[in-house]
Amino acid sequence: MSSEEETSQNSSSSSTLPSSSTASSSPPASHFIGKKEDIVMAGRVTKRVNGCRDILVLYHQGQLHAMDLRCYHSGGALQYGDIEEFNGRLCIVCPWHKYKITLAEGEGLYQAVEDPSAQPMRTHWRSKGVKQRIHKVTEVNGNVYVTLNNSCEAIESDVYQTERYINDLLKSGPKPMAKK
Repeated sequence: MSSEEETSQNSSSSSTLPSSSTASSSPPASHFIGKKEDIVMAGRVTKRVNGCRDILVLYHQGQLHAMDLRCYHSGGALQYGDIEEFNGRLCIVCPWHKYKITLAEGEGLYQAVEDPSAQPMRTHWRSKGVKQRIHKVTEVNGNVYVTLNNSCEAIESDVYQTERYINDLLKSGPKPMAKK
């Protein structure tokens, strides 16, 4: 594959660009995020796409990932979360309440106790299922695009993408100081 046709996608997607695409055209129904070199340098970027969906695009260990910006649990800003590995799976850790979300699938992980009465207590990581909407990332000729996951199945992170939540968030932003 030539460098002009190179694609980079998150691990939850395995399709490539249609052969009819040219290197200079964007993937169908996609949104330009930025230049790959800029995203690699920054590590993370946030962008509002379609005028209504806030997403986080991050670069980690040679891969680009995209997901809804706000944590499914309570709306925490994931762009400030650490990337950690849990049971061999890369996760972003919400800075507000430490919820773990897999980068590839958007699954919420938690540490389960096998038998609470056993000593020493043994724990293992379990999935809560998909909680965070993950989006497809494609690179074409050094440009990074995101195709929104438009599944009609509701995902918990969708709550923080509603116009009502966004308006409430903007209203509750920093208030100007009263003059003395």
